[in-house]
Amino acid sequence: MPRKPKKGYFVRGQFVAEGSELDQQLKAELKQTQGSSKTDLKRESSELQKLGEALMTLRAERFERLPLPDPLVEALAQARRITDFEGKRRQLQYVGKLMRGLDEDTLAAARAALDEQRQGSARDSLALHRAERWREELVDDDQAVQRWLAEHPETDGQQLRALIRQARKDSRPDPAASRGLAPRQGRAWREIFQIVKEHLQHE
Repeated sequence: MPRKPKKGYFVRGQFVAEGSELDQQLKAELKQTQGSSKTDLKRESSELQKLGEALMTLRAERFERLPLPDPLVEALAQARRITDFEGKRRQLQYVGKLMRGLDEDTLAAARAALDEQRQGSARDSLALHRAERWREELVDDDQAVQRWLAEHPETDGQQLRALIRQARKDSRPDPAASRGLAPRQGRAWREIFQIVKEHLQHE
């Protein structure tokens, strides 16, 4: 009586019998690979949903330049309007689903627009801090006025010095004020800051 053939399959030309040690090893590797793939897909889906959510923070002119399909644009607009937590969560999941349908070029454009906006915000913040430091130095130190005019000769020096004199006057202790101190604020302070900021932005 002929022997009953073993059940199995071939892998790279090698017969693997079902239930054998090699069979169990190959199935374990396959299961691990499939699990990793599911994890990767879930992570990618989550990242795309976060990217879609971040698009809602783009300024209008940047957002309008992106080649986004109409359904996604409408879904994002609706997500902005929803205030209910659960409703917003479901809408953002829908946004994530639409994001998965975008091609790589569109996704790259979206990421670039967000990066550009973040870098612009960082530059604006740095310019404001520089303007504040310069204003403090200009009011406190005559040498700073000379340095500023040397670096920015296009500045109206007469106007700047007049504003600095007024700012210094405004900063003198006021006996009538509580604690005898006057805060560093007022028209002259604001105008010095505006002059400095405008020149720094054009550097």
